[in-house]
Amino acid sequence: MASENKKKYWKKNVRYLIILLSIWFIVSFLFGIILVDELNTIKMGGFKLGFWFAQQGSIYVFVILIFVYIKLMNKLDKEYGFNEK
Repeated sequence: MASENKKKYWKKNVRYLIILLSIWFIVSFLFGIILVDELNTIKMGGFKLGFWFAQQGSIYVFVILIFVYIKLMNKLDKEYGFNEK
């Protein structure tokens, strides 16, 4: 039973990682490199949006994703009984 619990835990953990890293990839690579010209037609705070994503946006999103991952993992640890007491 404990081994089945661990498998479910890691399966959910890997799913979280794939989703969060996909979001980061989309924001940093797709928005910051591939779609930069299209996004540069939009201005945000006086800066072109593509430039903003390439220079700062992907970093902000990465930091936010770290906090989202912490929250998700704390919840997952409690759900499967792996939290520190």
